[in-house]
Amino acid sequence: MYTPNEFKVTDLEQISSFMQLNNFATLVSWDGKQLIASHLLFEVVNGNSAEFTLNCHLARANDQWRTLSPENEILVIFGGAHTYISPRWYSQAGNVPTWNYQAVHAYGVPAIVNDQDELYGILTRLVDRYESNSGAIPEYHLDDLPRELAFKKMKGVVGIQIQVTRLEAKFKLSQNRSQPERENITIELEKRGDENSNMIAGAMRTSVRRNADG
Repeated sequence: MYTPNEFKVTDLEQISSFMQLNNFATLVSWDGKQLIASHLLFEVVNGNSAEFTLNCHLARANDQWRTLSPENEILVIFGGAHTYISPRWYSQAGNVPTWNYQAVHAYGVPAIVNDQDELYGILTRLVDRYESNSGAIPEYHLDDLPRELAFKKMKGVVGIQIQVTRLEAKFKLSQNRSQPERENITIELEKRGDENSNMIAGAMRTSVRRNADG
């Protein structure tokens, strides 16, 4: 990923938080002839400050899982908020439009999760996380199903575990502009009021505070 130094993020805690928040991501791999991709929900596990594991599952009918091999690196793309930036928001003429966004590329080595108890745990944690904010009454839990039925249903999916080998993080938040211009961009984004604009404005303010604290 092309990442100028001013947009590069190396803080692993910050990267981890971003991946946790934006964990519906894109798995990209090579099947020997072409690139293929699936959009999947990931469990992001941060073993320590430098080790990441990504757990996911896809339909057994999705042949992408058959192409995964420990010998071939794969890519998971985590995308966050993104929005248009008007050149009218800069203090000087002669600028052009651009786009602010946040993204993390995680490269790693895939393995099939063959242990059904381990896969059951991965699925249970994901269901519990999202069911808690679903508004469903009562909440659904995987262990509401008889164990035998749950494992029968699990035959329709394949669990994947990815050991992350390298990370690239790019938070393009107008860091290449002056502080007054960044403040004006933030104000204009907040005026616009849509979700993406508000999220980028919030990320810009957080970035300014983090730099000030650092």
